[in-house]
Amino acid sequence: MKASDLRNGMAMKVDNQVNVILNTEHVKPGKGPAYVQVKLKNIESGSVIEKRLRSVEDVDQVDLDRRQMEYLYNDGSGFVFMDGETYDQVTLFEELVGTQMPFVKPNTEITVLFCEGRPVSVELPKAVDLEVSDTPPGIKNATATNQLKEATLETGLRTKVPPFINIGDIVRVSTDDGTYSQRVNE
Repeated sequence: MKASDLRNGMAMKVDNQVNVILNTEHVKPGKGPAYVQVKLKNIESGSVIEKRLRSVEDVDQVDLDRRQMEYLYNDGSGFVFMDGETYDQVTLFEELVGTQMPFVKPNTEITVLFCEGRPVSVELPKAVDLEVSDTPPGIKNATATNQLKEATLETGLRTKVPPFINIGDIVRVSTDDGTYSQRVNE
């Protein structure tokens, strides 16, 4: 497979280690050949690296099995997921998915990625809706649009929200960087 065909969520081998692609950016500079900038997460160590590949470069793609599973709970050693069809349970360790789990509520369906029968990562939607569990009260008649206040969401995730957001409101948060995007009306 050519580097220009890589997409987010795919997996490839780098130095004989399987890596999941977190982000791809196709760049065509004014001078020189086009290239693909990829952000990779190693499924063994959990480390994230960036790599620049020529667009025409061949890469070794790895097939991942994607299964819909329900996130149940954190048992202290890892995050427990259950397959809704077979009721099999698997545990993903903190090192692999710890940065992604603040976006996931218990009893939520999520895609778990398996490599050679072993769970290696989760695939998050672009945005999630979470309830605000704690935030200071807003300032009356605050009209400045760039004012933000700290808020803690139901999963423990902390983010900045506008002053009109109150405890109990549902907000949409980007899973890429954890930023607030909008209030959700139910």
